[in-house]
Order: sequence, then structure tokens, then C-alpha cells
Amino acid sequence: MGLLNFFTSDIAIDLGTANTLIIYKDKIVVDEPSIIALDRISGKVLAIGKKAMQMHEKTHENIKTIRPLKDGVIADFTAAELMIRGMIKMIDTNNRLFSPSHRMVICIPSGITEVEKRAVKDSAEHANAKEVYMIYEPIAAAVGIGIDIEQPVGSMIVDIGGGTTEIAVIALSGIVCEQSIRIAGDVFTKDILDYMRRQHNLLIGERSAEQVKIEVGAALTELDNPPADYEIRGRDLMTGIPKVIKVTYSEIAFALDKSVSKIEEAVLKALEMSPPELSADIYGNGIHLTGGGALLRGLDKRLAAKTKLAIHVAENPLTAVVRGTGAVLKNINSYRSVLIS
Repeated sequence: MGLLNFFTSDIAIDLGTANTLIIYKDKIVVDEPSIIALDRISGKVLAIGKKAMQMHEKTHENIKTIRPLKDGVIADFTAAELMIRGMIKMIDTNNRLFSPSHRMVICIPSGITEVEKRAVKDSAEHANAKEVYMIYEPIAAAVGIGIDIEQPVGSMIVDIGGGTTEIAVIALSGIVCEQSIRIAGDVFTKDILDYMRRQHNLLIGERSAEQVKIEVGAALTELDNPPADYEIRGRDLMTGIPKVIKVTYSEIAFALDKSVSKIEEAVLKALEMSPPELSADIYGNGIHLTGGGALLRGLDKRLAAKTKLAIHVAENPLTAVVRGTGAVLKNINSYRSVLIS
């Protein structure tokens, strides 16, 4: 039995709309965009992750790039399965003894339906997982930033991912109240696309919009240490000729304003729903921001102004969820109560 155990490998997966991260032997071994490129004719996988991302929106008719997850859940079952398999293969190509029977812990959005849960589980099982456990993202994020979730103390987590924003109040290893809205990184990217088209008559691609968001994305029109203006290239809608314009962070803050307001509203709604004793805890502990959206400049200040509470941005917000999932995997017996099998 000991020998068998030596060969089985447990992995923790944060299957995200924008990025997928995998922890194996306590290390983040895969951190790739959730995208796959397929040959249209043979259905063969051409690239996964970063390589597929470089092809995205640049393909001819024989190649298609697919983002298998939408709004935090699996939208394309076959592509998702191929992507999970491919990413697991990335883990350890040198070790021939690597056995395909894994125990997997995968995180899922808290507002997910039974059907969507089933899809995640089936995808993982088809990718050769022996046992599949799922954990809600806000709980994984809380564990990832070092909160002791078993205590009778309320903690509020706002996890802004690619597809969903998960807002949850956690106490005693469970979610007391939650709001899951489908406004997050992808919507921000779309807001930037639309703004460029309306304001500057410039047609840009999804990848360029994503880059703008990373370089000059902001939630406030006035920042203490603003980022430099960013040059964006695209196609002029009037002339059809490629052109370059410079955008400032204030413009982007203006473009994202409506979506950020919706996240603020959802945070206020979750605060309204929480029991008074837990509200008292949240007043003391503040709100914890995780996920890629937490990197939006000035978002913490904006939420602090809106809620009058302290806002703590996680140290490494992009990996908080997968680190938490890894910690749960390591002490699977003590975290049984938060796992969904």
C-alpha cells in the first residue's frame, strides 16, 4: 500500500474563467490562461494556456481558440476536459512513474447550480481523477490568506475573478451569506472594448483590452501614484487603417465605473444580509479582497469609502484561491466539512 501511495498524486486546481492554477506537492506548478487551441478539422489539440493565448484572435479558419469557462462555470464540456488533461500533463513530464490516479480538489463559484457542479466533476473524472472534491471559492480564498475559518468569528471575503465576483461572509467553516454576481474581470475587459469603440472609434481585440486593464486599469479617476499613459493599437473604424492612441487611467476608471458600482452594490447587499453578531466581527476585521480584480488600482479605497470599513488586499490576490485549495488538500481530514464530493 505504501508503494501505491507513493505513486498516487494529489493535485489542487483553481479552474478559473481567465486563468487555471494547479498545485502539486505544495508548489504552484501550472499557472496558465484558461484557453485551448484546436484544429477544426481533426479536433486535435494544438496548444493550451499561454501558447493558445498568443493565437487567440489571430487564427485562420482551420484553427479555433476556445475559452471553455464562462462566468466561472464550464461552458464547453469537451474543451474543458481537454484543457484539464493538458494542464495536468504539464505538471511533470520527466517523471515517468507519475500515475494518472489523482485525488483532486477543485474550487467552484458559490453561486453555482447542481448541473454546473456535475459538469466540473465529470470533467475532472474524465481527466483520470480517482476522487474529486470541490470547495467553494470564497472558502478557499479565506484559507489561502490565512484566516482560521473554523472559529466562530465572521470574515468577509470579496473574490473578484475573471467570470464571477464572489462575496461571502464565512464563520464556523461555512458560508453564512453570499452574493455571487457575474460581473468581474471579463466584464471589465468588455467595458474597455466598448469604451474604445464609442469614444475613440478604435476597434481593439480582447487581448489588447486585457492589457489596457493590467497597465492602466483603475477604479478611481484620481490616484495618489498614477500609472503612466498607455499606448493602445487597433483599427480606426472610420478609415479602416491601424492606428495608435494613448489612454489614461482616468479614462479607464470612467469606462469601468458602472461595473465597479455593481460590485459595490453586491458588497452592500451581502453586508445587509449578515447576522448582527457577524456584522460586529466584520466591523472589527474589515473586508478581504482577493482575485485578479483586487489588483484594480484604487478599488480598495473606493470600497472603503462606500462601506466605511477597512479593506485588506490579499498579499498575492491571484494565487489566494489556489493556495487555499492546496492547504485544504494537505489537511483533507480536518477540512472535510467544507468539501463537496
